[in-house]
Amino acid sequence: MNLQGRALTQGPVTRTMLLFAVPMILGDLLQQCYNIADTLIVGRFLGANALAAVGSAFSLMTFLTSVILGLAMGSGTVFSIRFGQKDEQALKEGVLASFVLLGAVTVVLNLLVFAGLDWIILALRTPAELVTMMRDYLRVIFAGLVGIFLYNFFAALLRSLGNSTVPLAFLAVSAGLNILLDLWFVAGLGHGVAGAAEATVISQYVSGIGIAAYTWRRFPALFRRDPAVRLRAARLREITSFSALTCLQQSIMNLGILAVQGLVNSFGTTIMAAFAAAVKIDAFAYLPVQDFGNAFSIFISQNYGAGRSDRIRRGIRSAVLCSVGFGCVLSAAVWLLAAPLMGLFIDAGETAVIAEGVRYLRIEGAFYALIGVLFLLYGLYRALGRPGMSVVLTVVSLGLRVALAYTLAPTVGVVGIWWAVPIGWVIADALGVGYYLARGKRLGRGEGNGAEP
Repeated sequence: MNLQGRALTQGPVTRTMLLFAVPMILGDLLQQCYNIADTLIVGRFLGANALAAVGSAFSLMTFLTSVILGLAMGSGTVFSIRFGQKDEQALKEGVLASFVLLGAVTVVLNLLVFAGLDWIILALRTPAELVTMMRDYLRVIFAGLVGIFLYNFFAALLRSLGNSTVPLAFLAVSAGLNILLDLWFVAGLGHGVAGAAEATVISQYVSGIGIAAYTWRRFPALFRRDPAVRLRAARLREITSFSALTCLQQSIMNLGILAVQGLVNSFGTTIMAAFAAAVKIDAFAYLPVQDFGNAFSIFISQNYGAGRSDRIRRGIRSAVLCSVGFGCVLSAAVWLLAAPLMGLFIDAGETAVIAEGVRYLRIEGAFYALIGVLFLLYGLYRALGRPGMSVVLTVVSLGLRVALAYTLAPTVGVVGIWWAVPIGWVIADALGVGYYLARGKRLGRGEGNGAEP
């Protein structure tokens, strides 16, 4: 193959995975800085009501982003398999098909969310005093979907070629820019919650356009006009097969969070503000194991395409040990630091908000090893051409979370919502591991036949 990338099919298994995973982890930690900066600055400068509005809007934006991210992740799996097979034409045609598909979906999403803005605010059961702030924030933040599409598409492409460092570099620049613009627009210019959204959107376009230009220049062979490379129906079906299920998985995850957000909102502004801050800390804390699962998936995809079943088996063992160990370390840190972490987002005088956030974090934070295993299972089944199993595990995990939250909340209060999450993780892990033990030998036998339709 003339296209130069980094093969994950050679070298020490654990070291190769970790070296590839670390830039992905750092990159997504920086991406979370977009949301952390919004939450911290809004909470400090605009107060608890503004924080509650931005937090509720964040759940919606995460859902929309998950659609694009899921499509990009599914596409990246196909790219990785083709790269492992050294099939350059199939890779180029997959890139073209994926770009067209993701671009079309992004345009449709933009049209739908702007047209349904008022209905969305109503569906989230937003308290009357927060409606105006949510509308101001959402009108601006929705404009960043194209930037999100560009970044996630080209980041998925680069990672499938074994390059996880460049996406980190572009995120580092845009995250720093986001924080500076947040302070300028919110604290300096007084633009309110809309200013926080403006800062995020500008930063998203910087990273999206920047990484697109880099990839175009660094890998011109992927985009050079070639009569043999066309937009083929077979490639669109292949990309859609992987991407649709991965997109469905990501959407279900965040649709479940949206459903829980509506229930949280029914408990009032104090609980909303606590949840808005705590969920940012929670997501930031377990992001490393989530990204390690995504890196593990790319590692497995390349080796599956290359027919390296020996490395697949060794990779699974190594990844489980690394993820569980790191999850335990994260749990200890969040348990001990829950109160100081909440204090970063909320004024010390908001004692009720801080107390509820600490309770949430100590329940969720005790079980990060479980969600680490779940992310590995998602990545494994996606890489081995079984994205449907990832969807099943997501439905089990999130379905139980929502069902238990709505069942327990009326009797035990908001703490029932918090406990519903780890219970869902336990059941989904048991199902995913059981399925692998029953069918693992056949699943892990990478014959190098490529993506399954």
